[in-house]
Amino acid sequence: MVDVGDHAPDFTAPLAHGDDDVGSFTLSERLDEAPLVLAFFPGAFTSTCSHELTTFQARLSAFADAGGTVYGISVDSPFAQNAFREQLGLTYGLVSDANRELIEAYDVTMAWKKYGLDAVAKRAVFVVDGDGEITYAWVAEDTKTEPDYDEILAAVDASRV
Repeated sequence: MVDVGDHAPDFTAPLAHGDDDVGSFTLSERLDEAPLVLAFFPGAFTSTCSHELTTFQARLSAFADAGGTVYGISVDSPFAQNAFREQLGLTYGLVSDANRELIEAYDVTMAWKKYGLDAVAKRAVFVVDGDGEITYAWVAEDTKTEPDYDEILAAVDASRV
């Protein structure tokens, strides 16, 4: 797994950011929005993931006040992510890792045997500063555990350039 002090693996992936609109997200081109909160989640339309992403939404202004920008990442298609965003009323973007390259690069791949899935994202959060360095890393070992949002917010605040 990438850890604090590592350079964040760069990537380009589809970005779901409203209606049926799908754009592109390249990490190295978004560093001016840093600190970036990359919140990996197992799957759209699941209860814990829905709660996690709505919690980020509810605290979005606090993250913005600390200088941070939040993005969710899952292996769902950008079209499913847009439907998920709409259902939850999310205003931040979701990055699609349908090719499972990001979960491999960040070493947060897990099998979700309960549903017969071989490769989804572990619930994980990374904060990336403006230099592309990981300043915070957290990975859950089970799908029901949510991150400590106050800890993430403190990491964002400490990561301002």
